Amino acid sequence: MWDAQVELLAPTHQVITFDARGHGLSPTPTEPFSHYEDLLELLDHLGVARASLVGLSQGGRTSIDFAIAHPHRVAKIVLAGTGISGMTFRDPFVLSYMKKLSEATDIESVVECFLRMWVDGPQRTPDEVDPAVREPCHAAMSDTITRHGARWLGLLRELGAIDRVAELTARTLVLVGDLDSSDIHTVADLVAGAAPNAHKKVVTGAGHMINLDQPEEFNRVLRRFLAH
Repeated sequence: MWDAQVELLAPTHQVITFDARGHGLSPTPTEPFSHYEDLLELLDHLGVARASLVGLSQGGRTSIDFAIAHPHRVAKIVLAGTGISGMTFRDPFVLSYMKKLSEATDIESVVECFLRMWVDGPQRTPDEVDPAVREPCHAAMSDTITRHGARWLGLLRELGAIDRVAELTARTLVLVGDLDSSDIHTVADLVAGAAPNAHKKVVTGAGHMINLDQPEEFNRVLRRFLAH
């Protein structure tokens, strides 16, 4: 999902992408772990002393946790459609699909619940989402659920950053799609209001998957932010 950004930035930046544990080709967790400490181990292994972080959704949660736990390792942060560790979901649309997700008995039903929450969102039907966005997301989610399942989620340990946003001191850009859920807008407002060096931009015509829904605008803003 980040291939376009790798192509955009590779001529001028060292670009690192990775599958988080429990996703893609990374291993399925079998014991308690944290995504943000996995990121620390990755950067240490690669000899990267300081990095700018770009994260969407769970990747944003990871970036926030990492930046609070290891502020000296972070240059800048771009948070797109970000969650935050310790958040509570309240959007009725999201809650309705979380209930359906808990009752799902087959992979296709599980995947469709995720797509409705985090690709279509509360303001669009599946038919209103570009198939060039929805179909790759369907394929990636199907692959991840087939490989890893979801039981490992109980092993994930996070920082509880919702109570520590003021400690997020790196220069931070918060992007939120105007079609995303109210919960994600609430997080964007929280980070933009409480983190001392953060500002927010709403991306028109985008749901949760901002870099896929509006790639030209996302890339323009991303490149400009990282360059200055």
